[in-house]
Amino acid sequence: MHILPLFLALCLLCCGTVTAAFTITEVCPDTWYKGEADEYLVISGSGSLTGVSISDGEGSARFPDGDRAEGRIVVAQQAEAYRTVHGAYPDYEWYDSAPGVPDLIRTGTLKLGNKGDEVILREGGQETCRVTWPGDIVCREGQVHFQKDGIWDPRPLMIGQSQFVPVSFSGVSGTVFAAPDASREMLESAIALADTELLINVYEFADSGLATDVVAALDDGVSVTLLLEGGPVGGISSEEKGTATYLRDNGAKVYTMETTDNAHARYRYDHAKYIIADREAVLVTSENFKGSGFPQRGSTGNRGWGILITDPRVADYFADVFTADMTGNDIVPFSGTGTLPEESSGYPYKPAFGTHSFEGATVTPVLAPDTAYLIPELIKDAENTVDIQQAYISNWTKDTPNPYLEAAVGAARQGVTVRIILDSYWFNIEGENDNDEMAAQINALATAEGLSMEARLAHLGPGYPEKVHNKGVIVDGDAVLISSVNWNENSPSFNREAGVIIESTDAGAYFSDVFTADWEDAGPLPDDASTPANDNLLRQEIAAGVIMLLFIGYIIRRRHY
Repeated sequence: MHILPLFLALCLLCCGTVTAAFTITEVCPDTWYKGEADEYLVISGSGSLTGVSISDGEGSARFPDGDRAEGRIVVAQQAEAYRTVHGAYPDYEWYDSAPGVPDLIRTGTLKLGNKGDEVILREGGQETCRVTWPGDIVCREGQVHFQKDGIWDPRPLMIGQSQFVPVSFSGVSGTVFAAPDASREMLESAIALADTELLINVYEFADSGLATDVVAALDDGVSVTLLLEGGPVGGISSEEKGTATYLRDNGAKVYTMETTDNAHARYRYDHAKYIIADREAVLVTSENFKGSGFPQRGSTGNRGWGILITDPRVADYFADVFTADMTGNDIVPFSGTGTLPEESSGYPYKPAFGTHSFEGATVTPVLAPDTAYLIPELIKDAENTVDIQQAYISNWTKDTPNPYLEAAVGAARQGVTVRIILDSYWFNIEGENDNDEMAAQINALATAEGLSMEARLAHLGPGYPEKVHNKGVIVDGDAVLISSVNWNENSPSFNREAGVIIESTDAGAYFSDVFTADWEDAGPLPDDASTPANDNLLRQEIAAGVIMLLFIGYIIRRRHY
């Protein structure tokens, strides 16, 4: 007879109980800002705030009597510091810094510790919610901890990052293409579509010919805004400095995303690659705007995929993403100088693929970190085939298996045929744990479990693509991922990435032809391909397979008895 009171007591210790009007849905105790006066929390709910208070177990602060709230309430330590970081004032502050922001009525010292602390919500003196760290969350500098569907931190969310949700658009038209075969002409077509505005977000822009095309649009009265990554791997190249200088000096508004004195960069890298014309069309690709991704026709370059979508709804979506990414203190005008580089040219290459138009497709934008989880979900939905072409696939941290590769292995275990092509350029095969070892691990796992799954290394060289820079997936021949998302831990978790999933038999058939040609060119791995001794993936997957087999055997024995 003591069960019911115990149950009710436990309910009162959990966020979001049925008797509580408010709950804590977001907290940021460890910020980038010096002194961390911008730390804050979000309380969600509706009703009177009379008697509602927050505490860290040492100090406390309550809302003014008579105040009410509907929805989301942002409460910061100091409103001015919060505004400096976030660009807007919070709803309340608990230390007075801004006369126009209501103050909580504070008792004692209330500051949230970084490594270990708690925040407690009380209503009428009764605790209704408690968030502890470490425990409910594990603090990381600059991370916003948030709750979704009762789960804390379903993905990393850093200060200032967007929280776009999945949206699908039906009845979409456009054109798909492959690099290096037809990429140049498609990007030039996208630039030429603009009559009033070009919005460009790309990790690297270092091609003089493409820059000349953009300047021609400027000369025709088109407004151009370009956002670049301010600290790419190896730094901004001299070619890109020259291109950015040329564009800026001819009237383009050129910006970079980078850590400044006033703000930490929201994303580890702005690695997206898209261009929007008049908010009527958007080109999304795996390739950077330089000679390797968009070579002159007949010259070799990267193997990549792209899509030009001529639909204002999808273009508007990406324009909203662009606007969100351009809003922040980590966006600064490009201040470098350089000379426009000479036009680059690669080895001769005979294009094997043109472009292909489609109609009536369903398109779902994919953004990292926001909706990158749509990629493994796409793979998990496969019924017959999964074709994957990636620059590289790497293991994640020891306690976090790569969910993208896990999804592919899971599909193979369900009877789906999985084919994987990885890049074989020298910097992706000369290390001890890179693409050749990963391919060998995948094939060893497939052999051990009898799976219809195989990995191959791309055939590169004269007459073939220069390297594989693609980040694409084809599921069941009619759903295609075109994106900038690499299959490492950083890209989907901390970068700004962009892509789309297109459901179209026409687009699926086009990319299936491209993939199959690359697959046949690649050929199987040599018999002497080795697997490294510290093979985490293989050990984890074989262990999982053994456990599964033992469990099946146990069930069979149970049934027999």
